[in-house]
Amino acid sequence: MPNLISGLLICFLITFLIVRYARLAGSAALDNDLTGVQKMHATAVPRVGGIALASAVALTLAIGGWFGTNPRTESFQLLLCAMPAVLSGVTEDLTKQVSPATRLLCAIASATAGVFILHSVIGRVDLPLIDSVLVRFWPVALGLTLLTVAGLTNAMNIIDGLNGLAGGVAVLVFSSIALVAHQVDDWLVLSVALTMIGTIMGFLIWNYPIASIFLGDGGAYFTGFMMAELVVLLTARHANISAWYAAVVTIYPAFETMFSIYRRRIVRGCAAGKPDGIHLHTLIFRRLMRNGGYPETSRQRTRRNARTSPYLWAISLISIVPATFFWENQVVLAATAVTFVAVYIWLYVSIVKFRAPRWLVTYVRQEETPATTSTTHTNPPC
Repeated sequence: MPNLISGLLICFLITFLIVRYARLAGSAALDNDLTGVQKMHATAVPRVGGIALASAVALTLAIGGWFGTNPRTESFQLLLCAMPAVLSGVTEDLTKQVSPATRLLCAIASATAGVFILHSVIGRVDLPLIDSVLVRFWPVALGLTLLTVAGLTNAMNIIDGLNGLAGGVAVLVFSSIALVAHQVDDWLVLSVALTMIGTIMGFLIWNYPIASIFLGDGGAYFTGFMMAELVVLLTARHANISAWYAAVVTIYPAFETMFSIYRRRIVRGCAAGKPDGIHLHTLIFRRLMRNGGYPETSRQRTRRNARTSPYLWAISLISIVPATFFWENQVVLAATAVTFVAVYIWLYVSIVKFRAPRWLVTYVRQEETPATTSTTHTNPPC
């Protein structure tokens, strides 16, 4: 608990300083692109939240290591492993010149460091035939680990499209991880998970409901990598935790990524990494958060943005809650995974076909005071 509280206070203060002085650094620190297909904001906002998050976690773990609230050596080994992914993301936030392939390679480098420094390897998936292969052929286990960790690292960046969305989902996932780690008495995973909860909450004060700062690629990659490493460490260290727990508790960002690849590559024939504006969170924002048919103001658009995130938080709880309480039960976890996928696909198809139930639709009140009208984006061709 001390790590959670100190993480919150430290990240709150660091983020405050960045929000206040980011504009002095010039346009490099700001997200000035208001017309991109995935953009939901109406004014330029600093997108270097990853600096605040990583710095706050490092300071919190340093203080915790000094006072004995977290293991000193392993905590900083974990931070060291995260550096390639974080630095590539922060560099992209500042320069907009780091290619997706380079950032993916950096995420793989971080995952590789985790394997050799922390021994965080996926040695089982609780399916006998696959497990026998993983035990016999270490390169297969290594490849699966790199794919999983790098994939989840990028997945958090995929869902980072609305105020508080990625941060809120991360708090829920890390809370589950902390509860399970507490039950199996894993000091490293518990202390780091609490630290992540605190720092993200300190960041969210400035990010939700009105965003004064964004996570950016650096913050999303850092959050995704820490999440991936902690669930891999849990299942690697504790045989009584089902491997399905790791898959189910993180299924929302993971499935969103896989579904996006399928949608872009198979359905639309586009490049898998090509940005588009038809993620589930984008569709909910555009079609379920309605303005009543009036010309939209920037303030009203911001309120629609903020009201969309709780929809996705609730959807993520479909998997997170059962995973938290049934982390040993593979049957329940498998049923939970099927349920989540079914609900996700049903909701996505319903919104796309304009058949979403009326009780899901929210009307945002029209502002009395006029403000700057925002731009509605359409999906570009491939």
